[in-house]
Amino acid sequence: MNDLDVSGLRKSYGRFTAVDDVGFTVPAGGSLGLVGESGSGKSTAARLLLGLERPDAGSVLVCGRPVAALGRRERARLIQIVFQDPFGSLDPRLTVEDCLTEVLRLHFPAVPYRTRVGELLEQVGLGPREAGTLPRQLSGGQRQRVAIARALAVRPKVLVLDEAVAALDVSVQAQILGLLADIRAAEEVSYVFITHDLAVVGCVADQVAVMRHGRVVESGPTARVLTSPQHDYTRLLLDSVPRAAF
Repeated sequence: MNDLDVSGLRKSYGRFTAVDDVGFTVPAGGSLGLVGESGSGKSTAARLLLGLERPDAGSVLVCGRPVAALGRRERARLIQIVFQDPFGSLDPRLTVEDCLTEVLRLHFPAVPYRTRVGELLEQVGLGPREAGTLPRQLSGGQRQRVAIARALAVRPKVLVLDEAVAALDVSVQAQILGLLADIRAAEEVSYVFITHDLAVVGCVADQVAVMRHGRVVESGPTARVLTSPQHDYTRLLLDSVPRAAF
């Protein structure tokens, strides 16, 4: 069974069609890069995956279960998201430890919180010193590590990363991408990377789906798409990336 099955997704706002007949699969433990420029429909697709919006047509299955039929808490246990701006997604009033504890209390009332918080922080390369800090006291890379830890706290099957490294400088990007690769190797979690950057996809995704004007114009194994693109739009995206990035 795949961790994620997306079929025939369509979403319109008035006369504007943001997502048009989008489909893809992510096998258990797999990683898909959903790539396109601003306005391509990839972020709308992400909201549909998470059940934050309902599609006009099509379906999203997580571990064989329709997202549209799941309750909010049940859905959160299966699929989580990490946003581009961790500062905006973290409560500025809560310390890192309190942020993670709040999630654990909601989903796992019987878990020994302090032990689990320590495990999560260690998993993302943070420690006791960061546990007692507020988001504003952390660097951008550290905040994104906290956001990843919070998403992993519920042990989801699928993690959607919406431009999760776009706001970080290149060296920190590399650290976070390496961290995510290590987590995927250690945990039973699949990734969907929403990004405009094919260089990022080359680092983290097994498969690629390229979106333009709401449709998937090319998809396939990452190595094939990056080295032998079939669509003119994919070639255009590749031409904008420094070759050294691959």
